[in-house]
Amino acid sequence: MSLSVALQVAQSALTTRQRETSVLAQNITNATTDGYSRKSALVSSLRSQNGTSGGITVDSISRATDQALLSNLIAATSSAMTGEAYLDGIQRLSQTIGDPIEGRSPSAALGNFVNALQQYSAEPQNTVLAGAVLTSAEDLANTLNTATRAVQAERERADSLLADSVTTINTLLSDFEAVNNEVVRGTNSGNDITSALDQRDQIVLELSEFMGVRAETRGSNDMIITTDSGVMLFETTPREVKFEQKTTFVAGASGNALLVDGVRIAGPGATMPVSEGKIVGLMNIRDDVAVTYQTQLDEIARGLVTAFKETDQGAGTKPDRVGLFTYSGAPAVPASGTVIAGLAGDISIASSVDPDSGGDINRLRDGGISEPYDADYVYNTGGEAGYVARLQEIITELDKPMSFDPTAKVDPSNPLASFASSSASWLEGERKQADGVNERTSVVVARTAESLSNITGVNIDDEMQAMLEIERSYSATAKLITTINQMLEQLLDLAG
Repeated sequence: MSLSVALQVAQSALTTRQRETSVLAQNITNATTDGYSRKSALVSSLRSQNGTSGGITVDSISRATDQALLSNLIAATSSAMTGEAYLDGIQRLSQTIGDPIEGRSPSAALGNFVNALQQYSAEPQNTVLAGAVLTSAEDLANTLNTATRAVQAERERADSLLADSVTTINTLLSDFEAVNNEVVRGTNSGNDITSALDQRDQIVLELSEFMGVRAETRGSNDMIITTDSGVMLFETTPREVKFEQKTTFVAGASGNALLVDGVRIAGPGATMPVSEGKIVGLMNIRDDVAVTYQTQLDEIARGLVTAFKETDQGAGTKPDRVGLFTYSGAPAVPASGTVIAGLAGDISIASSVDPDSGGDINRLRDGGISEPYDADYVYNTGGEAGYVARLQEIITELDKPMSFDPTAKVDPSNPLASFASSSASWLEGERKQADGVNERTSVVVARTAESLSNITGVNIDDEMQAMLEIERSYSATAKLITTINQMLEQLLDLAG
């Protein structure tokens, strides 16, 4: 080998080691960066025209990858985010109104009211006990009112988060377009695209947090993305994701659907619904669990109005009228077994029994609450201070099974107190189930991410060891160049 060829080989070795050092430095710098995959310089030999060795060069940069594990992580992330969003909504409902032990829950407030009513029935002439009944009735009505506001507030919150999610999805798709174009151009021109591939995979992973997605690579490393239901999200250009937020919710009102390129993928009327992701969990809170719990609250309110209804004590030909508990549809009594949306937020105490509003508290005992000037709705016609029949009739009504709307998803033929308790148990059961699902899916994500990191992540110790080996090779090559330089100088001296 001539000295010129040896110098060429040594120079190529120096250039190659510099490139390898740069790759290792990049690995070390990004060791803790989310979505970064370990890079490696692929070195190949150079050959001269006569076939002899002409040195070495970095042929390309590769990255550590495992597409099967990445796909599993994308799917697991979507599933985990479904459960996380759903659990968060359930917990907020439970913490606000769902604990049957605390006085602010409808079940506990109903229990306090029934206890006060039973004590009053033992001493119907005691106005202090009558006042306690009225106070507990007001607390019960206020609890149902507050619970309704809390449910609708949670629906509004879920709707707002859906709007935020759509904004983020559209931003991610726009970012994906830029990175995907970079990958395609780099592939066609032979440039290093490993960093762009990392960014693209990371964007897909972030998209999977919001909805189930499927990614497919085709020619020139171009990628297309669809939802898990098959709706196109990205092909050359991003598809428009649209959602119209509602500023306020009232009981019985429906939220809007989420659309991709005009196709409903979540919410009312979804024709190709996605099955996983944050938007699914939020839709389940907004349109399912919160609506069901509102129905239960409305049925508790209807049960109260019905239990206290007053009947015609005369000829029996007049229609039933509401009593202690009233609502905007009074004086008519709600139909049996049919939910009235928003009744829990509408229920109140009849002013004709409230002394602060000019009413007579003894009407609790005597009747005539809804029609105080119609004697046919008065039960205690003799004005007896010890009259107890009406109170006992109400207590009996509260203990009797009632017909509830089956959409409430609890036993439709329970006594009112049992129905209220079952409602709280249903919500707690939903919370526990969601908590268990969330715990399992979180473990799957963590283990899948760990497995992928073991394959694609950066081990600082390994990178530093490789760096030391390159430094030794670099030193040896530098020493070789120095030796060649000395030999060339000697030749020049001899020739001079």
